[in-house]
Amino acid sequence: MTSEEPTIDWNDPDGEIARAAKAYRNWGRWGEDDRLGTANFITPEIRRDAASLVRRGAVFSLSQSFDENGPQNGWRRRTNPVHTMLDTGLDAEFGDQGFPHGIGGADDVIAMPLQASTQWDGLGHIFDRGKAWNGRAAGSVVTSEGDQVTGIEHMSSVLTGRGVLLDVGRHLRDDGELPDGFAITAEHLEATIAAQGTTAEVRSGDMLLVRTGRLTRARREGWNGYAGGPSAGLSFTTAGWLHEREVAAVATDTWGFEVRPNEFDNAFQPLHQVAIPNMGLTIGELWDLDTLAEDCASDGVWEFLLAAAPLKVTGAVGAPVNPIAMK
Repeated sequence: MTSEEPTIDWNDPDGEIARAAKAYRNWGRWGEDDRLGTANFITPEIRRDAASLVRRGAVFSLSQSFDENGPQNGWRRRTNPVHTMLDTGLDAEFGDQGFPHGIGGADDVIAMPLQASTQWDGLGHIFDRGKAWNGRAAGSVVTSEGDQVTGIEHMSSVLTGRGVLLDVGRHLRDDGELPDGFAITAEHLEATIAAQGTTAEVRSGDMLLVRTGRLTRARREGWNGYAGGPSAGLSFTTAGWLHEREVAAVATDTWGFEVRPNEFDNAFQPLHQVAIPNMGLTIGELWDLDTLAEDCASDGVWEFLLAAAPLKVTGAVGAPVNPIAMK
């Protein structure tokens, strides 16, 4: 199945975003009270079949680290996690922790934005012209007390199923790293599927992972704008492809999921604006796909069981995740 690239007037971002939002909108598809969006495509049958993909027992964590050495640079008050010890071994060895019979312990705390490292964007994270997912008024969904309707906690038992990795960086570049500003189109996605073979076919209910190689370069050169700066990413034109394929969720090894700078002048994250509030698509960012990609290239198998439950933070519009791929 292929998708014809839409004709886009790149000088009319407002009109093109509105057109795509209307064309790919899933409002009401799963009822007026829906809180899951495209995650509804992951059926019990899909999860059952995905479990059969575990044959070698190989396990891959797709999470970056959560520590003070992370990629955040303070943009929109996003900082790296700060980990602090409340009790240490020294407290147990030399202090009096108040426990009987010689038992001691260590304890700690972490302070961090929920989107500081590997994470999911929840359905309350982005709005389109004052509307949240399923056509609800944004102000009635997310208040000062958090997301009252589509909080990330509703995804806590949903995002497990078949994962498929498209290593576009490896397919298009000898070094496996796409240049900043490279817009990955549906044609690039289809070509990568054809090159990787049948296990890379993207089906309804899949969680799609797209590797650009941006994290690989950041590891070698330093963060250098990895969070918020230029990067390869999905083109605005892929909205129709994601909609047609009935992708349940999508994640990349980049900060922004879509290409940066964005393809329209004077626009900010237009694919987010279509995908989250209109399509109901859950988006993952800052994922570490390198080790999994090496394994998939080695054995030629690009599908796997993916368990990617977000941290169950009530009312959050995004949450950390330690995605686990099993082959």
